[in-house]
Amino acid sequence: MATVKKTRFELNGSDDRPLRGDVRTGGATDDRPVVVVCHGFKGFKDWGFFPFLAERLAKAGTTAISFNFSGSGVGPDGESFSELDRFARNTYSKELVDLGIVWDAVRSGTLAGDLPPAQTFGLVGHSFGGAISTLFSADCSDVKALVTWAAVANPLRWDEETIVQWRADRKLDIVNSRTGEVLPMHLDMLQDIEDNGVDRIVLAAERVAVPWLIIHGDEDESVAADEARRLYDAANKESTELNIIPGGGHTFGARHPWAGYTTELEQAMNQTVEWFSRHIC
Repeated sequence: MATVKKTRFELNGSDDRPLRGDVRTGGATDDRPVVVVCHGFKGFKDWGFFPFLAERLAKAGTTAISFNFSGSGVGPDGESFSELDRFARNTYSKELVDLGIVWDAVRSGTLAGDLPPAQTFGLVGHSFGGAISTLFSADCSDVKALVTWAAVANPLRWDEETIVQWRADRKLDIVNSRTGEVLPMHLDMLQDIEDNGVDRIVLAAERVAVPWLIIHGDEDESVAADEARRLYDAANKESTELNIIPGGGHTFGARHPWAGYTTELEQAMNQTVEWFSRHIC
């Protein structure tokens, strides 16, 4: 099994402030396909399973790139929510810009160190990051394969009562269940969703033209499995597969700090690595 080398990088994100990430690769980087990994809402590149997913992808013959979206709220230590002003103003559209910034740096060979320009790309995203990956894949011809985990189909995650209060207060307090921290969110997210429509992700699913693996747990407590079925119903059936994992929750049993693999997470990992091995390696 190849030894994986990790290199850090830093770019200017959508808000012209640091966008921080890691490159993991095994062996020579010439001609290796690249897989970019996108975390979800309140997630970050070093949360739970993400480093292990990137490691597995690198050992399977790809260069795996993971990063914190500019609006993740996570600061330079890679763990603490110390950039709450950035979290407060995050949007789907800003995350798409961030992903484009990373993508352009990979294509041009300016991302990190001696990493050469890449020619073949895959994309994998979890939850909110799955929605971003779907939106990006619909409009980027460079993407050759897509995997989404527990992806959001409906971007509007709040009920009407909450939205009314959000407007009145001009902010919504989001509680980080892991730490108990309160993460304030301004109206930017709500305005972005309303400007682009609640069907934005499903409409993008109709345009995804590459091999797409949709993975979801049937016991997802945050994003119901029906959202995966909604994406699949919109997608091109000739190139899309839907795998509903029995007993799988939103993170397939993974925790942060990392507490090891579950059967459901192993299934998601294995299916993901196999998908990219089949379609871009």
